Amino acid sequence: MVQVSERRPVGRKKLAAILAAAVVLLSGCSPLDESELKRLALPIAGSDRSEPMWHLWLGAWITTLVVFVVVFALILYAPIRYRRRRGEEAGPSQIRYNLPIEVLYTITPVMIVSVFFFHTVQAQSTMLEDVENPDHTIEVVGSKWQWTFNYLEPEATDGETVYDQGDTEHLPDLYLPVNESVEFQLTSPDVIHSFWVPEFYFKMDVFPGSQDNSFTMTPNREGTFTGRCAEFCGIYHTRMLFNVHVVSRDEYDAHLEELEEAGQIGRPQGPSEATKIAGTPDDRGE
Repeated sequence: MVQVSERRPVGRKKLAAILAAAVVLLSGCSPLDESELKRLALPIAGSDRSEPMWHLWLGAWITTLVVFVVVFALILYAPIRYRRRRGEEAGPSQIRYNLPIEVLYTITPVMIVSVFFFHTVQAQSTMLEDVENPDHTIEVVGSKWQWTFNYLEPEATDGETVYDQGDTEHLPDLYLPVNESVEFQLTSPDVIHSFWVPEFYFKMDVFPGSQDNSFTMTPNREGTFTGRCAEFCGIYHTRMLFNVHVVSRDEYDAHLEELEEAGQIGRPQGPSEATKIAGTPDDRGE
């Protein structure tokens, strides 16, 4: 009679130790770290709305890592644990129509998705919280294919509204004061665009017509960032870029005065101004 070697149980303690070490390693990451690896490929955070998005992103990484380790361990475990050994005439018995197992691999993904959904809604609610009486109000006009930023601060510019504007060849500039709340009012004269500054960990669609979106946030890190349109809006979508300058309050006020002196007074809404596209023979966007 041939004796079959005793099968050793899987190293659950080792697997748990690996998962615990990985979770501890990820928990040491930060959105403000200079290392891109420790920021988990995100840019350095630059607004007060970055924290809830960071926690959501970190949780997604931890969940993905746990699922990967468990699934990969099972892939390795199954052929080793149930390989045919010398003296055995057949492999392991096949399991089909096993109700508990079928319920397990049906319920588990539903639970994971439900947890993701819950935390996504929670982060979204936190990021969309309004600030009463924001320090500044800026109207963002997205059009084919450029951005216009109207600074609705008549008290800082002798009762006038000034604006920054550019096109696909000369990118517009958006100036924001650091550590002061800003309400962004988003509107479009043509198609759906999306206002996105990666360092703010936040974006919102810009709708045409009467449906205007708005949100409030506080930039909390000085620097120059690149904003962009995150919604495919036409052939020159990739050129819808703009520069974001987060500066001190004195620099912000000085910029508004420069716009007033340069004659950039008014509140452009896009249709008549959004006609220039760099690289075309007549520089018209028709």
